Amino acid sequence: MSDSVKDKVIQIIAEQAVLEVSDVKMDSSLEDLGIDSLGLVESIFAIEEAFDIQVPFNANDPSESEFDISSVAAIVKAVEQLVADQKA
Repeated sequence: MSDSVKDKVIQIIAEQAVLEVSDVKMDSSLEDLGIDSLGLVESIFAIEEAFDIQVPFNANDPSESEFDISSVAAIVKAVEQLVADQKA
């Protein structure tokens, strides 16, 4: 896992949840962190901007999305894959 991607994603999530970076654990869900649907959308936009990627996310139906938001670790993994795909 690329530390720079991981650290930046955690930083973005912490900002959205109004938490300290140290409070964001890899096995936490966004719900655990108090991030609602609006916070999720804002997090997605921030991630897209930070990494210059396009996240395949359906805000109207997150369960139908290819972008796994089940945990912080899943989000980091998905972002790493999108970044790698972009560089390929």
